[in-house]
Amino acid sequence: MPLKKELSYLDLIILGISGAVGTGALFSTAGMTADAGPAAVLAWILGGIFYLFIGLTYSEISMNLPEAGGPSRYSLYSHGKLTNLINAMSDLVWYLFIPPIEALAVVEGLTYFFPSLLTPSGTPTLLGGIVGVVLLLLFIPFNYFGVKAFGRSTTSIGSLKLIFYIALALGVMGVFFSARNFVSYGGVTPFGLAGMFTAIPLAMFAFGGIRVIPDYAEETKDRHKLSSAIILTVIGQTLIYVLFAVAFVGGINWTKISLTPGEWSNVTTALPGNPFVDISQANSALLILALIVAIIGPFVTGYIYLGAGTRVLFAMGRTGIVTKLMKQLHSTYSIPVWALVVFGIVGAIITFLTSPIPTIYSLISDAVVAGYLGSAVNPVAMMALRKSFQYKLKGGPIISVIAFASASLIAFWSGWPSVPYSVILITVAVGVFGAIYKGFQNTLNSLWYMAYIGFITLMTYIGSDGALSLVNFYVASALVALLSVAIFFPWGVLSSKKNIELPTKEQIENQ
Repeated sequence: MPLKKELSYLDLIILGISGAVGTGALFSTAGMTADAGPAAVLAWILGGIFYLFIGLTYSEISMNLPEAGGPSRYSLYSHGKLTNLINAMSDLVWYLFIPPIEALAVVEGLTYFFPSLLTPSGTPTLLGGIVGVVLLLLFIPFNYFGVKAFGRSTTSIGSLKLIFYIALALGVMGVFFSARNFVSYGGVTPFGLAGMFTAIPLAMFAFGGIRVIPDYAEETKDRHKLSSAIILTVIGQTLIYVLFAVAFVGGINWTKISLTPGEWSNVTTALPGNPFVDISQANSALLILALIVAIIGPFVTGYIYLGAGTRVLFAMGRTGIVTKLMKQLHSTYSIPVWALVVFGIVGAIITFLTSPIPTIYSLISDAVVAGYLGSAVNPVAMMALRKSFQYKLKGGPIISVIAFASASLIAFWSGWPSVPYSVILITVAVGVFGAIYKGFQNTLNSLWYMAYIGFITLMTYIGSDGALSLVNFYVASALVALLSVAIFFPWGVLSSKKNIELPTKEQIENQ
């Protein structure tokens, strides 16, 4: 039984935008403002540009290889099993941590009604952790009853969610907006361009939603719509994020949050809860809207990511780097049933472990760096595979180079110790699953990738926000971009397999 092709063009667009616009629009915006001040708005715009190029590489490959969890499979065809194992584990680490983040964000929203869910320091209590686990388990039914039901519920609930988000941002601007915040307290860039670039990784956490579109490519009615769906998703979410950034920066009332005007770096400290709930306290109508957004928004994103992560695990089952049980489909609903169950259970465990322990809780944002170490493979795979492609983007080689440089810079700007934490998680996972499922094949084809990850880790160690801080931020950023493009990108393309054979539609479905 194959996966059912039930997702329409509208389903894909709402899936992408609604899956992206969740915790990031609320919490990343505040964190970026603390790093960059009003330049957070520019950071969102640059983030959208960076991710557009990354998204275009997804669009070309998924149009030619429309398979479930595709971005965690493409490198198998181009570079073999070990590269794919590293790539897929990077993706899996990213996906495993997103649903818990969203579940705990819902807990944050519920705290307004149930203060006992959080400690005074802002981390979930034991009760808060249990509620987070329950919420994560509630994500499962949305994905269980077939992709058609999933598409319909996501399109309806997701559309309503986006209306609430836009209404909240416009409401905050209408009630609290002060243009003075953009010009009077250090100007647009109070921390210089370095602050703006440092804020971009927080934006990239939020932009990851387009990745779910190629994950559902095999279940799409018309694969020829994948490319435009990805592009429209990037544009749509960028506009919403910029709207939220303008609303947040302009909506800060320095007196009410007990800060000296222009004290940007302490904004997140002064707003310890959900930032938009905190700044909406003075207006009852806005507060109600902010609470609806704080609860429904992350919940929808959480169950979308749970479904997409299930497809990643399903793809890994097809490859044979996890148990083949993960590729088993439900006899009635044609969904990867065991992958869904396992992904949900592991996500619930992560939610519980990360909630009451502040040191682990703080590692959640570090773990998502893995997603961008994983996405760096796709531009390389695209260039290695495109000789066999029917659909090709105009300017594909230039797009792939820019996408690779963008992924490299995003990982680098995440800083120390975020990158090594992610690398350690990936290394342990690759070692364990590689040993169990004989994943250490095509080693020579993967040397470039291992060296590349080592290079990014080294640069974060010696860079201006690293452990040693030996190299100026701008010089280090330039080195990362130049060396990535000049050395690791061509090395990666040249390291591809000699005889590349792409599967047919029937071969994909029968794996």
